[in-house]
This record gives sequence, structure tokens and C-alpha cells, in this order.
Amino acid sequence: MVNNKSSARLNIGQVADRTGLSVSAIRYYESQGLVKPVRNAGGQRRFLRSDIRRLSFVLIAQQLGLPLKDISDWLGELPAGRPPNKQDWARISTVFRTQLQQRIDTLELMRDRLDGCIGCGCLSLSNCALYNPDDRAQHFGAGPRFLLGDAP
Repeated sequence: MVNNKSSARLNIGQVADRTGLSVSAIRYYESQGLVKPVRNAGGQRRFLRSDIRRLSFVLIAQQLGLPLKDISDWLGELPAGRPPNKQDWARISTVFRTQLQQRIDTLELMRDRLDGCIGCGCLSLSNCALYNPDDRAQHFGAGPRFLLGDAP
């Protein structure tokens, strides 16, 4: 007999198998409010199938280096009590795509500038994007400002 209970809730082991996340990672994400399983009479967690999608999104976004706070904010915009639909995901993807594009732009800038920086051997400090005598880049903000695109 085939079980067609697509709405049946999953236990934490099943969610771990489906997402590739460890059980402890799923518990951590739960503690951060990223998923909200219900508890059965025995106190065991039971997840919606849509939680697989949420957790997969968390995994991908974290692998891209996006802060868990941002991920949590985005997922907080999804509906509670029902699986997110295409419109729900489209709404949060707009912001996600903007931040992702900013990271891509920064990575491309770093890639293009590091070749020259690493290859120079610092023989020409006046052209070095990391050279910052007297911390003159401090007014631009934290980090290697000249390498990030600020003009010396």
C-alpha cells in the first residue's frame, strides 16, 4: 500500500537525511527561530515538508557567507502555518538577490585586484592596494579600503 500523506510531518532524522544537515544543526536553526517544528505527545519534533526547503535555503545562504541574522529576517517574512508559495519566495528573493549581487561584485573586485597585489612583491608601495601609511584610509571605514575600491 502506498502512503500518500504528503502533509505528514517528518521527524528530525528524516529532515536531516533530506537536507544533509546534522541533527544538531537543525536543532540550532530551530533555536534561532528558522524552523518551528511542533512536538508530538512524546515530545519529539515534527517538521513540515516545507521546512526542508527552508533549511536548504539556510544552508545555501550560509555557504555564500550571508549572515544568519539576514537569513532569519528573510525567512521571518514567510508565512507561518502553511508552506511558502512561489509569490512568498519571490518576495524575499528580491532582497536576497541584491545582497548576493553585492557579494559577487566584491568578490570580482577582489579577484581582479589580488592578482596584481600578490604578484607585485610590494616593490612599488605607492601602487600597493594594501599599503596604508599612517592609517590614512581609516576615514573610509574598516578593512583594506584601497583593495575594496576606495581611492588612496
